[in-house]
Amino acid sequence: MASTPKPTTQVVILAAGMGSRLGRSLPKPLTELGDGRSIMQQQFDNIRAAFGSSAGISIVVGYKLEHIIEAFPQASYVYNEQYDQTNTSKSLMRALQASTTGGVLWMNGDVVFDPEVLVRVGDLVAADRSFVSVNTAKVSDEEVKYTTDADGFILELSKTVVGGLGEAVGINYISSADKLTLLHQLTKVGDQDYFERGLELAIAHNGLQIQPVDISDLYAVEVDFAEDLERANLFV
Repeated sequence: MASTPKPTTQVVILAAGMGSRLGRSLPKPLTELGDGRSIMQQQFDNIRAAFGSSAGISIVVGYKLEHIIEAFPQASYVYNEQYDQTNTSKSLMRALQASTTGGVLWMNGDVVFDPEVLVRVGDLVAADRSFVSVNTAKVSDEEVKYTTDADGFILELSKTVVGGLGEAVGINYISSADKLTLLHQLTKVGDQDYFERGLELAIAHNGLQIQPVDISDLYAVEVDFAEDLERANLFV
């Protein structure tokens, strides 16, 4: 009897935004790092190292999309035509709508991170269990913070959380069983909401259980400003 083929890991990179705070002319994911790679190239390298060449990578594009498509012709693409009027919730919504059967691993297109991060979460991806990667080493006002319930699952997830246990890193996974629920909530949130709002509503209204995965001992830097880029370059 033939064995059932293992489903291909689906990875989404959210890269539609204008990234104006960094002040570059190209889309932020194409920003060059100290080792000569772009932010997105190190993401591709990390994905391939953890999941192999068969992982399917989709990129949500908008702002100056032709530059990203030219740099990564091997990826598949989802277009957020309202990239200048919407936030990551609507980019992720489009990506999930375009995804095939199975769970989806996604990340913000401006995160520079340790290759070990995806290796660490590999078992959860293989087990098809929803998670949010977190850093418990610091809790900044500007970042998305989280709290947990009595069972250790995510309870609150936003920039306005009080008493946060840590920060969300921007690398997450939604299981095949939870995907439609999250997609439903993403269609309902405001255009300017981050995708975390969809997760928060799915937890509150649908009882989704999303596990926090602590990667505090590894580096993960979301590059919004020039000083973030300097910090990221200390690691690569």
